[in-house]
Amino acid sequence: MDNLINSPIDQELSKLSPFELKGKIIELADEKVKKAANTMLNAGRGNPNWVADVPRSAFFAFGQFAMTECARNFSMPEGVAGVPQKEGIASRFETWMRDNANLAGVDFLRKAYEYCLLELSADPNSLVEEWAGGIIGDNYPTPPRILPYSEQIIRKYLGWALCAGNPPEGVTFDLFAVEGSTAGMCYCFDVLKHNFLLNKGDSIAIMVPVFTPYIEIPQLSEFNYTVLNIAADEISPDGMHTWQYSDADIEKLKDPKYKMLFVVNPSNPPSYAMSPHTVKAIQEVVKANPNLMILTDDVYGTFVEGYRSLVADLPYNTISCYSYSKYFGATGWRIAVTAVSGDNIFDKLINGLPEDKKALLNARYQSLTLDVPGLKFIDRMVAESRLIALNHTAGLSTPQQIQMAFFSLATLIDKEGVYQKRMIKLIHDRYDALWKNFGFSMPADSLRADYYSEIDMMVWAKKLYGQEFADYMDKTYSPLAIVFRLASETGSVVLNGDGFDGPRWSIRVSLANLNEADYVRLGQNIRQILNQFADEWKTSKQS
Repeated sequence: MDNLINSPIDQELSKLSPFELKGKIIELADEKVKKAANTMLNAGRGNPNWVADVPRSAFFAFGQFAMTECARNFSMPEGVAGVPQKEGIASRFETWMRDNANLAGVDFLRKAYEYCLLELSADPNSLVEEWAGGIIGDNYPTPPRILPYSEQIIRKYLGWALCAGNPPEGVTFDLFAVEGSTAGMCYCFDVLKHNFLLNKGDSIAIMVPVFTPYIEIPQLSEFNYTVLNIAADEISPDGMHTWQYSDADIEKLKDPKYKMLFVVNPSNPPSYAMSPHTVKAIQEVVKANPNLMILTDDVYGTFVEGYRSLVADLPYNTISCYSYSKYFGATGWRIAVTAVSGDNIFDKLINGLPEDKKALLNARYQSLTLDVPGLKFIDRMVAESRLIALNHTAGLSTPQQIQMAFFSLATLIDKEGVYQKRMIKLIHDRYDALWKNFGFSMPADSLRADYYSEIDMMVWAKKLYGQEFADYMDKTYSPLAIVFRLASETGSVVLNGDGFDGPRWSIRVSLANLNEADYVRLGQNIRQILNQFADEWKTSKQS
């Protein structure tokens, strides 16, 4: 199966997204583990095997309070109850917390409630009513973009998660709660297209390697953008990837033909935050190309201590898509936000469109408002998420918004950063277990998130066995041979890195969904396959 370099099978498989190819890899691994009565090591997808338990316990505890409020309104023996009422609800909540002090999650609720009253100057009844009505989900999200206190809480959280606790002065971010950052990504592409900010054939840039939809969406016929890949191909003096970007490539973005830059930061799969040097270079780019739009996907930022997103340093030009899925172990919740500065390049560019395009937009959005020119970019995104006609039913479900608010509050009241320190250590330990058992101790790097590890097998082929072996491997095998052999011979699942526009011989290992001991085995298995290739090379030289 692995000697496929010139075969039609390899050519066809190489066209598949790594996430689609994963099904075939899992089939091979499954066959192996059944024969060996072993356990599959599936490091192919970044679904975490942890959960943030305290804010979840609080969610379920608060749900019990909310149901007492429903019954207080009215309760019928047939199983029908009323909905929470605002008047006096905060006082009843305080009493309920005292009466249920030993219930899991209640201590968190008390601290979160006090935080909102003190730090946000929240009106107690309005806050508790939003939480109670939101958690039982008895009404449409109102306003559709995001619930009022959810926005305030999450905005505070993003000041920590995306701005290292130092958000840009004088900037207020408007938020749109969305069904995971993948939904936010789709809504961004749609609103940019429909508002003539990105048109078919326009030039964009993507920093690669990158999460595959950012590669695949621009190629779709409805977008068909001209794409410049800015590769994280910088190499250290000892021949190692730094997973950073060259000044020369960043410099290309000063050309005004490039209308938008797409970034996953920290990157996926290398899992490195952009260096401060590159951030400064992009700031210089924006001075030269002031209309450059930027979308940054910041989902892995919380695994890097002191992380700052481009939305913190270039708020006027940048949209952030931030998901709670990885850090809080919540991929099934589908919760995320898009953040846009109240004053932004997107609104400016829309206001500067030619009159014929403005007329088309006036017709498109006329059912929403009498003042279409005053309709903000982020509210256009909300409308596009429901094909405009269903704007009144747009928005993330209210129970999801309450859980997202509780996740945010868990960080805001954790003044010592206990949870983040534990998460960073957990994932760093897995990284170390993988690499040490592959045969190397990698130096510490403050920019490394470690949610994934991208291993360029060609780098290690050269380091371990020399250039002659590396040339043999490249000529004899397909890069897919590594992932197929790992699956069929060791029951291990990884993804091919070139599917993310990474180095051709790289593999992507998720460090999120297996335990530390599993990464010991996985590191050994990867080294075993590389050694097999070397043994075959040595045999070929003797024959």
